[in-house]
Amino acid sequence: METMSLAVILAGIGLGLMVGLSGVGSAVGLVISGSTAIGALRKRPDAFGTLLVASVLPSTQGIYGFVAFFIYSGYVSSSMSVYQGALVLGAGIMVGLACLVSAIYQGKVCASSASAIGSGHDTLVPGLVMAALPEFYAILSLVASILLSGLMGK
Repeated sequence: METMSLAVILAGIGLGLMVGLSGVGSAVGLVISGSTAIGALRKRPDAFGTLLVASVLPSTQGIYGFVAFFIYSGYVSSSMSVYQGALVLGAGIMVGLACLVSAIYQGKVCASSASAIGSGHDTLVPGLVMAALPEFYAILSLVASILLSGLMGK
């Protein structure tokens, strides 16, 4: 039986963190925003489309984690160095944690927007603008991971 190198193990953990943490964050953020949107629908059933837009935003962080996974999975091989494996692990921690926290807090902002919409206020555009603020840091982590991938070499 062949033993895996430390580099591949580190990279595998990093890849798992990219997708896993960002996916968990998106799921939690969607539950937070979606639960409030469902409550708002009881007050304003005609606002389904608006509430849907306001509640799906936390799903994007899961996409960012998958994009990072896609970028870094191409570097994983049995011949990679421990340095390269550690870079993938670092990128996984960076993207995973930023997307996890960003999606959860974005879900809270979206929930507030959905609550206001349910109360009859026209707050979709201001709500989307405010919801973009926590997402900005998930985007920054993805951009930083893309820049970090330049250190991988091949």
